[in-house]
Amino acid sequence: MKKSSFWLLAMLAAVFIIGCQNQKAPAEKAIADAESALTGIRDMATHYAPDQMQAVDAQLNGVKDSFAKGDYKAVLAAMPALNNAISNLKDTATAKQQEADAASAKAKDAWGPLSSDVPKMVDAISSRVDILSKSHHLPKGVTKDTLAAAKSGVDSMKSTWSDASNAASSGDYTTAVSKGQAVKDQASQIMQSLGMKS
Repeated sequence: MKKSSFWLLAMLAAVFIIGCQNQKAPAEKAIADAESALTGIRDMATHYAPDQMQAVDAQLNGVKDSFAKGDYKAVLAAMPALNNAISNLKDTATAKQQEADAASAKAKDAWGPLSSDVPKMVDAISSRVDILSKSHHLPKGVTKDTLAAAKSGVDSMKSTWSDASNAASSGDYTTAVSKGQAVKDQASQIMQSLGMKS
């Protein structure tokens, strides 16, 4: 009796090992497929959905740990959730990239008028500040403090405008428009303080 139960246990162990081996190849393929899918979207996802990308990487690492321990059943059980997470990541990153592209296209359109108007405003203010600095009498409503603020404002605007132009040159129109609009707003305030028409 003992001999037959020994053989039975040996057979069960053999079946279990074969079963595990049978699951190894599908588990290995499933991980390779998941890694391949992730490689295809990694750059986009890292840029547009970094937190979600980290979470998916953690999930993948967990599956790889199970594989390294020989727990192929756990690998195969975890794959549907991992594949779903990769699919969601791709959808999120793609949507965010499309939003960013649309915002960039809109900003590119807005940059045209800004790049024409703002330098003229800054030049007009600079010229007005030079004239007022040489004048012995300031116009009504313009004080020495106002003039000093306008003078430092010109330097600040030129610096910010340079940053905006550099951003536009490198194709980052969103930053260019953001900085350009800030200069335009500042220019409008200074023109008002100096009694100029904007």
